[in-house]
Amino acid sequence: MLNEKGLTKKQRAVIDDLFAGELDEQQILKKHKVNRRLYDKWLADENFVGEFERRLQSAHWQSKLIIARYATLAAAKLVQLTESANHETARKACLDIINYLRTVQNQPDSTSPEDNSDAPAELPPELASRLLAALASIKERETSGA
Repeated sequence: MLNEKGLTKKQRAVIDDLFAGELDEQQILKKHKVNRRLYDKWLADENFVGEFERRLQSAHWQSKLIIARYATLAAAKLVQLTESANHETARKACLDIINYLRTVQNQPDSTSPEDNSDAPAELPPELASRLLAALASIKERETSGA
């Protein structure tokens, strides 16, 4: 019996389990008593592949949303680490921030009408000052043998 998406209950159940992430593909096929030949046939079925692709796209969007929600928290924690008592931690945090800014600089900005790919990434003055102070402090500790 086909549902509104043109899938059987068994096909829908297999797709549900594939995206649940609890079992691997072979375990899922065994659970639903689907042999490899039938599964390969499903993989050539437009309806099955279409639903699979729709779910895959949805999972990617959900992942991006989760990362976007926590990006500001991660950035704030990274900036805090630039003031760490452990000079290696502070140094790595500074480098991570600089590398992140380089990465962002090389990504096209869909909100900006002009192409800024050749322009250097600009740090807010306060952040630049903190990064330089943290790097100077680390260098001073390294040279003084602390």
